[in-house]
Amino acid sequence: MLPAHCDRSPIYVQQVAVRSAGVAGHPFGVPYAADMPDGPESPSEPGDTKSLAGNRTLSGRFVMGGSYPAVLSLAFAIFAVLMAAGVHVTLASYAAVLTGAALVTLHELKLPYRSEWRPSPDDVRTDVSFMLAIQVALPLLLSFLAVIAIANVLKDAGIAIDGLWPHDQPIAVQAALMLVLADLLRYWLHRAFHKFESMWRFHAVHHSPHRLYWVNVGRFHPIEKSVQYCADALPFVLVGVGGEALAAYFVFYAVNGFYQHSNCDVRLGPLNHLVSGPELHRWHHSMIPAESDNNFGNNLIVWDTLFGTRYLPSRRKVGPLGLINQDYPLGFMTQMRTPFVAGLDKAKAAEQNR
Repeated sequence: MLPAHCDRSPIYVQQVAVRSAGVAGHPFGVPYAADMPDGPESPSEPGDTKSLAGNRTLSGRFVMGGSYPAVLSLAFAIFAVLMAAGVHVTLASYAAVLTGAALVTLHELKLPYRSEWRPSPDDVRTDVSFMLAIQVALPLLLSFLAVIAIANVLKDAGIAIDGLWPHDQPIAVQAALMLVLADLLRYWLHRAFHKFESMWRFHAVHHSPHRLYWVNVGRFHPIEKSVQYCADALPFVLVGVGGEALAAYFVFYAVNGFYQHSNCDVRLGPLNHLVSGPELHRWHHSMIPAESDNNFGNNLIVWDTLFGTRYLPSRRKVGPLGLINQDYPLGFMTQMRTPFVAGLDKAKAAEQNR
């Protein structure tokens, strides 16, 4: 059953039907440069679309346009000051990231994009579980097991790869290079998770929420997260990227990710041609595959621009989010099992179309 607040225009119904009748949840035949209309007949924004009154004030407009660069700059300033003061790199990076998380939370509370996207207590409990288990604990485990194992194999084989990285460059240059290269790897990995049925089942966990807010950026199945780690972290650890450069990358990765998934009412303007922010990423979580099969960039949008998958309509707003099966299980432990049930992301719609 479609959510009660859905726009039921013919275009909307036709596009949603694609997912229910498509192959493997996300039909392979949907063109990536989504040929959706960008006019009045397109799906309209459902429900309560008004932000708090602050967006009509000068201060509200300043927050909408300036909060993203301001919070990101503050996070990097905290990181740099703490590093200069001799604080351990891990503590410095987490202090910066937690400051960013606190400010994004405040923005969501005071100036939300959609008030109906505010999470329920159950949402928060589930997403905090994902955040702690999948985004914090699992990478630590993978770092210990995978890096040591592969490093030993390379050492035994007499292969030295640490000379491939420009260690003599400034930390900022190394972090920026890592950002560009890691995003290229993650871009193609993300497209694969949308294209292939066996991979989409795991990625459907990330697309299952019906609303976006910053904490559900961490909602990933551990198998997908492990594969991601092999693309955007492991190669750089193996070539010997230093701790400071890795930490600087982590600060951007985390704070940008919080904003990307947030319910913050923001306007990034020209930055929408550089970073994968919330205005772009909301479309990636659309229920309509012609819209969600776009904007694959993890931190940057430049690879989407290059490969023709950047998608940001100018005259309408994203409609319902999530999977066509609105009864897809949402609990933490339940979602550890859902990837092993074929077609679960579109089960209800398939039944209705028999």
